[in-house]
Amino acid sequence: MADTNIKDPQNGAAPASESFFHMHLVSDATGETLISAARAVSSQYTNSTAIEHVYPLVRRQSQLDKVLESIDREPGIVLYTIVDNQIAAYLEEQCAEMGIPLVSLLKPVFKIFQSYLGSPTQHKVGAQHALDMDYFSRIEALDFTMAHDDGVLPVDIEETDIILVGISRTSKTPTSIYLANRGVKTANYPLVPNIPVPKEILNAKKPLIVALIATPNQIYHVRQNRELGAKAIIGDDSYTNRASIAEELSHTRKLCKQNNWPMIDVTRRSIEEASAEILELRTKHLEKLGQHSELSQ
Repeated sequence: MADTNIKDPQNGAAPASESFFHMHLVSDATGETLISAARAVSSQYTNSTAIEHVYPLVRRQSQLDKVLESIDREPGIVLYTIVDNQIAAYLEEQCAEMGIPLVSLLKPVFKIFQSYLGSPTQHKVGAQHALDMDYFSRIEALDFTMAHDDGVLPVDIEETDIILVGISRTSKTPTSIYLANRGVKTANYPLVPNIPVPKEILNAKKPLIVALIATPNQIYHVRQNRELGAKAIIGDDSYTNRASIAEELSHTRKLCKQNNWPMIDVTRRSIEEASAEILELRTKHLEKLGQHSELSQ
């Protein structure tokens, strides 16, 4: 029933010198909210690695009993997002009897909302995953983004919300997919030495064009790890040559200066952080165009 992961917040690996603790994440929905919050907190404790036990779609006491058996076998911190008061109360009672620390991620938030809005919580399970217009907008954006990856441009460039450009291994594709999950139609185009940027991109009016860059050293190490497949495309050793990489980045900066494109250095930024900055740039871009942004949360 549970998915178990050993999660180092920094690099995904569990260093042998670090201590471990069990973290049980119990949700009546997908558990995405819970996992994100739990990892945000556990990442602050770099000397301890969380062994995650994730229990999604827990909506009946019989399901919860199996979860409690797992918690009893491997005690640790329990975090939960359960909107059904009876199920939540049962979990709290059982954890109290076992002496297990327990935190409701949503309860304090609900209290603030109820106090401010003056209305009770509806207690609707998975309400944020409703099949509404926002949901279908995200699906449409994801379909668009997957179809316009790695230089495949749409027939009408103006239907694109964001175009990411950059040399190879600057996280264009994963960033594009993340943006698509926010309902943003994103295309990405690789900047390759001696190949001019298409006029469609240079003349685009509506899309925000953003260049992703990184340090030569960072790109060198990433390319080295994927050199075999890359050489089949590039055709020579310049792909992993530090001087060549520096020249590619210099060319990117010149393009951005000529076309007034913003640049984002992804060297020490996660995909989420880079995307947040891109979305902020898009908001300003839309304001200049006299439009407004309605992003899916």
